[in-house]
Amino acid sequence: MNITVFLGAHGGNDPALKEAVGKLGTWIGESGNCLVYGGSKTGLMGVLAGSALSSGGRVTGVEPAFFVERGMQYEALTELIVARDMSERKAKMAELGDAFIALPGGTGTMEEISQIMSEISLGFLSAPCIIYNHKGYYNGLKQLLEKMKEQELSTEERQRGIIFADSVDGIIRILEQSSERRGRTGEQE
Repeated sequence: MNITVFLGAHGGNDPALKEAVGKLGTWIGESGNCLVYGGSKTGLMGVLAGSALSSGGRVTGVEPAFFVERGMQYEALTELIVARDMSERKAKMAELGDAFIALPGGTGTMEEISQIMSEISLGFLSAPCIIYNHKGYYNGLKQLLEKMKEQELSTEERQRGIIFADSVDGIIRILEQSSERRGRTGEQE
């Protein structure tokens, strides 16, 4: 399964978050799944890729050309796809993903996961969209999604594939269940 992860290119100031990101990367590597992410070596992105690679995992980075020109790409990736711009990067990451995760990040992460949530809502994607709500980081987003339903601007059905998880273990459980369902329905990974 290709697990597309959106997260920050900055490290943040929470050592527990870096530890959680490393744990997720290690699980992806050890589980035989493939990490698809933004391709950078910096911040949380570098932690995730490094932990997946050091655990024997396959890692595909999708990096826009202007970041590659600045030398921001992780050099030891299994595969590096160079996109023309951020829009092409986002589209390629969505195309490659069998499951999607948003870890804490900045405005770029929010933009990327918003598109995935929209595509799931419209029925263009049937993959899980997991929001890692580390220490309540995404509480505001969770409240906004609830407000959309309260105001009848969205529905439970449209938000069915958007799942909040408060721990890396919760993320792993959701991914394992998704993989089992895919296996039962005979979908290709």
